[in-house]
Amino acid sequence: MTTTAITPEGGQASPASMENPALHVDGLWKIFGPRADKIIGTEQANLSRKELQEKTGHVVGIRDVSFDVAPGEVFVVMGLSGSGKSTLVRLLTRLIEPTAGTVELYGEKITGMDDSALLETRRRKVSMVFQHFGLLPHRKVVDNVGFGLEVRGEGKSQRRNRAQEMVDLVGLSGYENNFPDQLSGGMQQRVGLARALAADPEILMFDEPFSALDPLIRRDMQNEVIRLHEEVGKTMVFITHDLAEALKLGDRILIMRDGEIVQIGTPDEVVGAPADEYVRDFTSEVPKSHVLTLKWVMRPDTGEVPADAPALPHDQIVRDAARIVLDHDGPCRVVDGDKVVGVVDDEDILRVVVAEEAH
Repeated sequence: MTTTAITPEGGQASPASMENPALHVDGLWKIFGPRADKIIGTEQANLSRKELQEKTGHVVGIRDVSFDVAPGEVFVVMGLSGSGKSTLVRLLTRLIEPTAGTVELYGEKITGMDDSALLETRRRKVSMVFQHFGLLPHRKVVDNVGFGLEVRGEGKSQRRNRAQEMVDLVGLSGYENNFPDQLSGGMQQRVGLARALAADPEILMFDEPFSALDPLIRRDMQNEVIRLHEEVGKTMVFITHDLAEALKLGDRILIMRDGEIVQIGTPDEVVGAPADEYVRDFTSEVPKSHVLTLKWVMRPDTGEVPADAPALPHDQIVRDAARIVLDHDGPCRVVDGDKVVGVVDDEDILRVVVAEEAH
């Protein structure tokens, strides 16, 4: 499977295949209805979601979705309510059975597993964090964190030690003997994170885990996910309807509408080269200088910039580069490694900032 990147000029870059992806999804469909498997491959499969429901009574949840997730990547799936994003994450572990298509986790075909192998994969290789914490109210924090290890059959001492490590990792030291109802919502979600990490999974999946939290707590939890990713380096699939959250967390973002992929790209690609009006509307309120990198605002290098001018990496965020550019008397070099790929000056920076203020 290949994905196509969007170039800063708005065109299509050459497809770039990903070797040995952590997660490989190919031709995934989910149609709800008694004759769902008879629809794929027919003309009815090409009908819109509304038309298909009107003509057949079937509802398309996911339509021919394909993508790869790299090992260690934070891959965000976002869309409005009804876009299919939560259905998608449930298909990835067959909490919902797909109508067609394949899902592979580190080369193992999830969609081809029998019930026993699937259960073992869920217990040992995949952990999920949901909006509703699902904590056991009669168990202490440390026992909630170690519950998955208990189900897996690990000894009490071993799972207690592992659970305590995870309690410490998510910043809940001192609360291990509390019960869930003695904790705030944010702290309960930290317990959920610790429980997911305790099993040492190959991939973590988050289904809008912070949607019910207050804005400040939500921001703290987003920062916590970033910190944990830096520390443990797990592959993560994160579902959200919030663009700001997607831009903050995602290495790449998949945007969905009506069960289909609209665009896959890095945050700066999604904001700098939206695939259509739907994505453009989504990103219209985003402060561009906080997301776009210098490659989106630089001009071609014509050789006029002195060799001793400041050199800035092409993937540096415009906001972070602004002070250096504005303080320097003249244009700065934009580099990709040792190669000069463009130049940027005050006007290039201010054009982005002024456009934000005008908007």
